[in-house]
Amino acid sequence: MSTTARPPVRKRARTRVVPLAQVPTRRLWIVFLILCAGLTGLIGRMAWLQVVQTGELEARARRLQTQTSDPLGQRRPIVDRTGRLVAMDEVRFRLWAHPRYFNLPGDDPGTIRSSEDVVALLSPALARPAADLLKQLGQERSGVKLDEGLDPDTAERIRALGISGLDLEAYPQRVYPQGPLFANVVGFLNDERVPQAGLEQSRDDDLLRHEQSRSLRRGADGTPLPDDLAPGVFYGDDLRLQLTLDARLQELAVKALAAQVAKWKAKKGAAIVMDATNGELLVLASTPTYDPNSYWRFPPARFREWSVQDLYEPGSTFKPINLALALQEKAIKPEDRVHDVGQLTIGGWPINNHDKKANGLVDFATVLQVSSNVGMVQAMRRLPAEAYWTWMNRLGIDRRPDTDLPGAVAGQLKTKEQFTTQPIEPATSAFGQGFSLTPLKLVQLHALLANGGRLVSPHITRGFRSGDALAPTAAPSGQQLLSPEVTRTVMAWMESVVDKGSGKGVKTPGYRIGGKTGTAQKALNGIYLPGAKICSFVATLPIEDPRYVVLVVVDEPQGGNAYGSTVAVPVAKQIIDALLVVEKTMPSKPAELNKTVKS
Repeated sequence: MSTTARPPVRKRARTRVVPLAQVPTRRLWIVFLILCAGLTGLIGRMAWLQVVQTGELEARARRLQTQTSDPLGQRRPIVDRTGRLVAMDEVRFRLWAHPRYFNLPGDDPGTIRSSEDVVALLSPALARPAADLLKQLGQERSGVKLDEGLDPDTAERIRALGISGLDLEAYPQRVYPQGPLFANVVGFLNDERVPQAGLEQSRDDDLLRHEQSRSLRRGADGTPLPDDLAPGVFYGDDLRLQLTLDARLQELAVKALAAQVAKWKAKKGAAIVMDATNGELLVLASTPTYDPNSYWRFPPARFREWSVQDLYEPGSTFKPINLALALQEKAIKPEDRVHDVGQLTIGGWPINNHDKKANGLVDFATVLQVSSNVGMVQAMRRLPAEAYWTWMNRLGIDRRPDTDLPGAVAGQLKTKEQFTTQPIEPATSAFGQGFSLTPLKLVQLHALLANGGRLVSPHITRGFRSGDALAPTAAPSGQQLLSPEVTRTVMAWMESVVDKGSGKGVKTPGYRIGGKTGTAQKALNGIYLPGAKICSFVATLPIEDPRYVVLVVVDEPQGGNAYGSTVAVPVAKQIIDALLVVEKTMPSKPAELNKTVKS
């Protein structure tokens, strides 16, 4: 009999039963109060956020969701009288590098490329050696300015590379297409776009375009939406400031003037052409000048226009104006004569003709032809000193001209007491010395003779015009000071200077031109500098219907033969010839012109 072994029997583990105990009422109240306090705190916080901090949170959200673009500070263009661009804004770019984000097209988004990999692609686009770019990057991780002044084509080549970590920042740059041609008038902006000279400075507010900040808010899907935009924020004008100057005449004047200044080793020169009927300047040129596109390469002294800001004694070019004053006051008559003895003594001071020669009994046309100082003193002695000074003051010798030219200054005139009690003062003023003015003021006074006695305001702007529209020539203007009969008489005398006197160099077949040369001593702080002189020539044309005044002034030409007729007249001749063509001026004497052409 066999027996089978039984497996051992496992005893079940008894589950421990914890007897229930009643929770103390106090503990329940504590838990309940804690929950109530938390809920009250949440409700209070929600109320605080939604009621008290609503404005602040909404503003913070708007700042995060809204992109504001500030104005670039763009400026309106400047054009000459024919619409040729003189100053304009062009888009330029700055290139910023952030090496910590360098990544090339096709790379994994998390890949950071080395600077060497990036500059290898960037170097050809910038046309710069890779080594220079690497040196610039150095060990910086972000915010490295690699280049600026990049043109749109270069910027587009850089964008096409698709390199992450490169940013192109657009900004406007002022460009002067005519280079030095209008630098003395227009001026320039520095690197911070702050105007430093010329019209850029004097018309700064007018030249700034109408621009406002623009705010765009991103919608839930990223769509840009307008955000509290002010009326007219997207308005952009196309206004341009139009000058009265003519680039064609200006270029010729600058070249002719620069050549003559170099030939005579002079310090500087200026040329002005004015429309005598309305005061518009067609030419305002000076040399030496500068290029506003690279102004930093030139001395600051060149940034000012000396023909508007520097004073000088006009010398013999003022003699026609003096004769007009004497005629107006009836102190002299057109048919009168004066006795030129070659030398006078006034108040103990000797006065001589430039050649020390006596010309005898001469009429006033001859006085201008030979530029007789003694003859002028004899003529102006017939005009009482008090009346003479009153006229000089009335002409505004000692007042700033009414002009839009930046930096224009007043001349210098002796006081009425000095002028009337010291005989030498009206005597020297008779031949253009003892007082001072600017070349611009002298042109204004000769325009007074040319237009029949009206004192016009010299100006270089015609105002703002939209698009390609050009403003017409301004109407005749000015205050009547002299009678037309007086000015016609003086014009005839000035014509004789060109026909028979020192102005022969500007004679043009078929045209009637008047003029007057001047070779004046140069004074500094009231003392005449030995050997220093200013040579000038002023012309008016055409005499039968005067329209234009041309002035050329050359400061301190060197050489014994330096006179108005040899230094200034050749420049005026070139300007006049070009002026006649550009303005399509009809010949005064067609028969004479035809005869010259045939011969």
